[in-house]
Amino acid sequence: MSYKNSRAGDLRVGSYALIDNEPCQIVDIEKSKPGKHGSAKIRASGISLFDGKKKTYLAQADAGVQVPIVDKRSGQIVSITPGQGVQLMDLESYETIDIATPTDEDIASKIAAGKEVEYWIIMGRYKINRVKS
Repeated sequence: MSYKNSRAGDLRVGSYALIDNEPCQIVDIEKSKPGKHGSAKIRASGISLFDGKKKTYLAQADAGVQVPIVDKRSGQIVSITPGQGVQLMDLESYETIDIATPTDEDIASKIAAGKEVEYWIIMGRYKINRVKS
């Protein structure tokens, strides 16, 4: 299990949540007050961590929501294969991992063999988050 359960009312801007089974970072939250016959509602907008698409989550404030566990690690780029991806070595376990080339142009332009990067493991998927200086 690579997520934990939480309440929708506990979501904050900058936190993570699963929206449509996609790990997203919350960028906007609207809360409505409880009405005469109902409970408070939450409308959370999130940006997918992998494809950058905007997703919306609507639920009661006391409803359950799944929060992905983001495992942040350091690695060193071993090789770059154009069109296929990046091979990097974890700096703690020394295992090699194949990761897709980042879609963010700012990160992709800084990638080079021998550079140290921070990568995330989210629900069994990998993402290079930043290149360390």
